[in-house]
Amino acid sequence: MNTSLKHWREAATLILAAGHRLGPGTLPSRTQLTSGALPHLPHKSCFDYDVLLLKRSSKSGFMPNAYVFPGGMVDASDFSSEWLDVFKSFRNFPNFGLRRVKQSPETRPPIFATDRLKLGSPIPGEVAFRICALRETFEESGVLLVTSKLEEKSLLKSIEGRSDSDKVIHNKVSEMDSGELTKWRALVNKNPSNFIRMCKELEVIPNIWALYEWGNWLTPTGRRPSRFDTVFFICCLQEIPHTLQDEKEIVHFKWSTPSEVLQSYHGQDFWIAPPQFYELSRLCRLPLLNDLHDFSSRRGTEGIEHWLPVFFSKDGRYISLMPGDKSYPSDTSGEATVETSVDVELEEAHNATGLHRSVTSDPYTINIQITITPKYKHLLPVTGQAASHDSKSQL
Repeated sequence: MNTSLKHWREAATLILAAGHRLGPGTLPSRTQLTSGALPHLPHKSCFDYDVLLLKRSSKSGFMPNAYVFPGGMVDASDFSSEWLDVFKSFRNFPNFGLRRVKQSPETRPPIFATDRLKLGSPIPGEVAFRICALRETFEESGVLLVTSKLEEKSLLKSIEGRSDSDKVIHNKVSEMDSGELTKWRALVNKNPSNFIRMCKELEVIPNIWALYEWGNWLTPTGRRPSRFDTVFFICCLQEIPHTLQDEKEIVHFKWSTPSEVLQSYHGQDFWIAPPQFYELSRLCRLPLLNDLHDFSSRRGTEGIEHWLPVFFSKDGRYISLMPGDKSYPSDTSGEATVETSVDVELEEAHNATGLHRSVTSDPYTINIQITITPKYKHLLPVTGQAASHDSKSQL
């Protein structure tokens, strides 16, 4: 953990996509959502996968009642040296066998560029934040992504013989006795360090190799009492796994296609935060699971950009500038704001260049404007003009 951070606490999130073939116990929770409100989005029938979203409790201190991807704050145990025993067969590989990222060290986000050895941990950030994402996903949804000791030799062989361009097969969730899973989930929720204990006693390894880098979002200045530097990973599963909410922080879950979620958000069925909106809009570019998996695996070695949105209001709307926008401030510190001397014009994307921003008319209407090329071979979000609701008073 990086206790020297002034503005943010480090966290990890997992975008979990799974094929439509439903596993035991999941059918009642796959909600049929609103459709037809946003014609620029692909119809839900175009998708052969769903994405997991979890509803936060109304008592949550961060984004109460919002639907979010599973994830949460890093814990000191995620950087514990005890993981060296769990990953002992992989310790001779750089980053425990994770594929090499091509991004230069100078441009790597601080969440990965920080030297963790200097902070007292032998666990690289690329490993620890994947552990965090897997642990939090298990705590919040009951979905456990681990590799058994029986599969260890096969995994080692594949790591030794692969290249960075190799495609990786779709992943499966651990097939473990439900009673055993329930017991360990309660223990991990009670104390995150029990995740290490669980892996040792059950002889399993967190499947860090199934997670690919996807993005890095920072909570903007003044938007929330708690601010996070969050790395987003993505993982594709063959089938939707058995899923449960924890009845504490998470009160409901749903597996839905990206377009279904965006349609229902626009229809005011529920609320999602801007990062979720942006990333789900990206996923709408790839409605087939094979394509999403191949893209994520291939792009995962390119690197990710460090995004601190900068908010301001104009003409009754909220504008969020993101890196690459022509009006994005040069100061990227924790207190970055738009310079008052800069007159940021509200422009239509088809008439302008150098735009990377979102315009929020009300809590349920976000229009992404992007006329730049995404860095690190990433996807452009699917964009389109949405009709605004008459709800500015809710902002």
